[in-house]
Amino acid sequence: MATQDTRVALVTGGSGGIGRAVVRRLAADGFAVAVHYAGNADRAEQVAQEVVASGGRAITVTGDVADEHAMAAAFDAVEAAFGGIDVVVNTAGIMVLGPVETFDLDAFDRMHRTNVRGTFVVSQQAARRLRRGGALVNVSTSQTRAQHPTYGAYVSTKAAVEGLTLILARELRGRDVTVNTVAPGPVATPLFFEDKDEETVARLAGLVPLERLGEPDDVAETVAFLAGPARWVNGQVLFANGGLA
Repeated sequence: MATQDTRVALVTGGSGGIGRAVVRRLAADGFAVAVHYAGNADRAEQVAQEVVASGGRAITVTGDVADEHAMAAAFDAVEAAFGGIDVVVNTAGIMVLGPVETFDLDAFDRMHRTNVRGTFVVSQQAARRLRRGGALVNVSTSQTRAQHPTYGAYVSTKAAVEGLTLILARELRGRDVTVNTVAPGPVATPLFFEDKDEETVARLAGLVPLERLGEPDDVAETVAFLAGPARWVNGQVLFANGGLA
């Protein structure tokens, strides 16, 4: 069990590209970390073992983020292992692209279940359980502002995340808990590369004034800022995108 002075973080989607970088970054800051996964237990365990091998503390927890009972059990497991929760980082999400006119509604529903209901369920648990001085960090996308074609269905889920975040920050008045969203630009993760050819990837990278894709560590650095020293940043959407307009 973590000591009373140790801060504790739960990272949903913690075995994925951005999630894994966030786990590593928070562990480097001294957090005890719970690595959440939905389907890949081996990969989540590998991430946790990397933290332990580096001298940190980590466990894995599982569950569908959209299932309130599963996520309550996951939060219970973190509290049982470490004594409480100070930071929740909600990186779990899926992305399917396509024009609105022909978009498959089953894919639309799947995205909304994970990205909207899942974020709501996790945020609800965080609102109930985060200790004073805690932080909830949700994840959106810079496409809510860039508004490129084929992102309509995906952006509809992330715009909901942003709206939820801004209201929850105000509902938690007096709790000393911050609620913010990070909105990454194009980041080199498996989720980003899915269904994109080399020409599309190069074009998106070229839209960024820094002329490169972001790395998961770039986003993790922003998350660490919100999870730790950024106590005066609350109810905000931070665009971590290298200047993408």
